[in-house]
Amino acid sequence: MVATTVGPYIRYGEQLVSACADTGADYLDLTGEPEFVDLMYVRHDARARETGARLVHACGFDSVPHDLGALFTVRQLPEGVPLRVDGFVTADATFSGGTFASALGQFARGPQMLAAARERRRHEPRLLGRRALAPTGTPRFAKEIGAWALPLPTIDPQIVRRSAKALEAYGPDFRYRHYAAVRHLPVAVGGVAAVGALFAAAQVPPVRRWLADRIEPGEGPDAEKRARSWFRVRFVGEGGGRRVFTEVSGGDPGYGETAKMFAESALCLALDDLPPTAGQVTTAVAMGEALTERLGAAGIRFRVAAHA
Repeated sequence: MVATTVGPYIRYGEQLVSACADTGADYLDLTGEPEFVDLMYVRHDARARETGARLVHACGFDSVPHDLGALFTVRQLPEGVPLRVDGFVTADATFSGGTFASALGQFARGPQMLAAARERRRHEPRLLGRRALAPTGTPRFAKEIGAWALPLPTIDPQIVRRSAKALEAYGPDFRYRHYAAVRHLPVAVGGVAAVGALFAAAQVPPVRRWLADRIEPGEGPDAEKRARSWFRVRFVGEGGGRRVFTEVSGGDPGYGETAKMFAESALCLALDDLPPTAGQVTTAVAMGEALTERLGAAGIRFRVAAHA
């Protein structure tokens, strides 16, 4: 089993994925890059299925708490009925230079990202007799959590949707939406404007290079800031006449907790008795409740907040 943190993965990652797929070795990474994940599926999923390799991407804050949190929420709801789950992310943390560089790179590769997604759809088998969707929501005030909900342009809803396609537990008709939760409207408006400005700036190479130079890969918050940081993902699940509120929470998402998620994923995949899987699989499909238990023991909390 090989666990790699070497990114941006679209630049440095494919040779290792290819080697693992060819030799049957299990593979883990921390990528949040949709283009890379889609291309690895197109190019290496079939070979990995032949050799028995498990290719598991996004084993950090992208996308473990969201993927396992959605599964945890589904487990609290009736089986065999249409299910709706919304995830709301709140965090107080500072991103690293590497994360910023990856985000700039993704914003600058919009056409390539869309092309990779289309290519993946041509290769993926159709889901028959069931439906799993992850539509982009619209900004709204979410009364169920008392905050403004802003759609998050991350890989997380795609990962949740792939778990739902692969596992019958998500029911015959599943929908997941992914948001940032913001208490105050001016902050919400400012956040949308900032993301839009960053996306526009990333399209201009000189401006993108100037932004990239502001925080170098390897730079990030100091130990004191990390000790004060935290994250919380609240889920609202509905189905079969029931509503459930769940939560996944922990400390600093980008460093301490991502390290736990990544290390426990590696140990789980290497050591635990897991369902047989192969090819490109998500954390929920490959490890599911075994990884949830490991993360709970490591201090990342999964809990049911309320039933209705």
